[in-house]
Amino acid sequence: MYKKGTYRIVSNEPLTPAVYRMVVEGDTQWITRPGQFVNIELDGFYLRRPISVCDYTENTIVLIYKVVGRGTETMSRMEAGRGLDMLTGLGNGFDADAECRRPLLVGGGVGVPPLFRLAKELIARGRKVSVVLGFNTASEVFYADEFMALGTEVYVTTADGSLGIKGFVTDAVREKGIEFDYFYACGPLPMLRALSLSCNVPGELSFEERMGCGFGACMGCSCKTLAGNKRICKDGPVMKREEIIW
Repeated sequence: MYKKGTYRIVSNEPLTPAVYRMVVEGDTQWITRPGQFVNIELDGFYLRRPISVCDYTENTIVLIYKVVGRGTETMSRMEAGRGLDMLTGLGNGFDADAECRRPLLVGGGVGVPPLFRLAKELIARGRKVSVVLGFNTASEVFYADEFMALGTEVYVTTADGSLGIKGFVTDAVREKGIEFDYFYACGPLPMLRALSLSCNVPGELSFEERMGCGFGACMGCSCKTLAGNKRICKDGPVMKREEIIW
């Protein structure tokens, strides 16, 4: 179930030159799982902008987004105190109660934010959490310190080797010999595919996709699964690794 409401921007600040952290205030009762997203209405744009939820409290939501086009560029200029029309509680999130002892969380770029709340909930359940964060270069890295502050084991990778392990997230998993019995991942499709095909344990994948409506009406963001085509916005964005057809 999703809910439409008006939210007030509390803060909107850059984490890197292209990535922003926005905190909004309002009703959060419709957010029930890490990995869900909100859909933001922007003046002058026909489609809403879907943004994953990084964290939330009883009355605030933390959103982290990357400036990649005119819509998100408009968002980056929004100031505290402004109201936002948002749909909240959208999508099927991660299952923090999945049977495991040592989960691995893997995020690529703007796939990192939804894993933060997930890490919190897994730690609260007594899990020993390892996190691999993948970026192109050092200037793009964000939230590594925040994950470490939670008590997780954090590995940072950059494609150019400017910070942490040189290469991709799969290189870190292999080179560091990280032990895990379940994995959760969010990021670009090539990363999800490589990780899924290289891991021999169960897992959950959160897909990034352009969405028209955000709640399953337009069928514009479907993917192939063993059970037929599923909608990323409604049946996902989180799906079981075992059901995806690559």
